Amino acid sequence: MGHVVPGYSRAFSLVELLVVLFVVVLMTSLATLGLNLGSRDRDIESAVRGIMGVAGYALDEAQFSGRDYGMRLVRDAASDSWRTQWLERWPDGWRRPETARDVWEARSLGEGVMPELMLEGRDVALVGNQAEPDAPPVVFYASGETAPGELTLRDRETGAVLWRLRWDLLGRFTLENAEGPLDDQ
Repeated sequence: MGHVVPGYSRAFSLVELLVVLFVVVLMTSLATLGLNLGSRDRDIESAVRGIMGVAGYALDEAQFSGRDYGMRLVRDAASDSWRTQWLERWPDGWRRPETARDVWEARSLGEGVMPELMLEGRDVALVGNQAEPDAPPVVFYASGETAPGELTLRDRETGAVLWRLRWDLLGRFTLENAEGPLDDQ
């Protein structure tokens, strides 16, 4: 057993300091990795909740303005991902809304996501990239109604259901993830 001189404390060796530093870096890396693994899920959840919010706004705006609004899904070939596109019906056809542009902004559904759309119990073919705004499949009418439907987002690789957004004739939305319905809509 070593003898300690009174008034002097034992210092840490360089090896001990390096071990402590290594442990701190390792723990920080693991914590960061754990946070990043959930970021894709949070991005997809945010996209689905964003669709739900804008769709509710579209239904309100349609009733207020007397114009129909619609949503379609467009495949972005450059990033190989899907995004929303919002349109407004004018007497000469469908076009992008001119007011509240930030609300109607196209938003990505997330990386590695494959959407499926059903309206009134029937599958709707997603056409991919379109140059001209044709009639969108999901329409929010000025009467306050919409065709009942559901948007399912699946993992492109596994086919597993990630999120599902359902709505009824009056545009009341329910949201569920892989575990089931969420109560906080």
